[in-house]
Amino acid sequence: MVRPLAIVILSLIVAAEAGALLVAAGWYAVQLTTGAPVLSFWGAVFTLVLLLAFSAWLFAVAYFLHRGFRWPRAGALVAQVFVLTIGFPTLTGGYAAAGLAMLLPAAVAVVLLFRKSVISYASRAGGAPPAL
Repeated sequence: MVRPLAIVILSLIVAAEAGALLVAAGWYAVQLTTGAPVLSFWGAVFTLVLLLAFSAWLFAVAYFLHRGFRWPRAGALVAQVFVLTIGFPTLTGGYAAAGLAMLLPAAVAVVLLFRKSVISYASRAGGAPPAL
């Protein structure tokens, strides 16, 4: 089966979001190690671990979506809903460029997730053989 262009674009959007989270985690780690004031050191470490884990999860979603598996569609949709939830207040809070940088790719990703070509291509089930 030929990989549709929509799945490639969708995978790239999700991978770019994962990369942005990885950059944010790196910036956060630099701030944490240079002595930026925090209320709770272990809370800041927990936040850093969450950023890294969510970035790794999004990279996995992008990779397996590109390969045509079924489960990453739900993960990609949840991630886009989170981005939209953060993007609207960012846009209306006076940070138009940052808000649009979040909203536009997320909106495109949501539209692409429901295209017929994406749904038919990304419908492969898991890979384990039957138990019996």
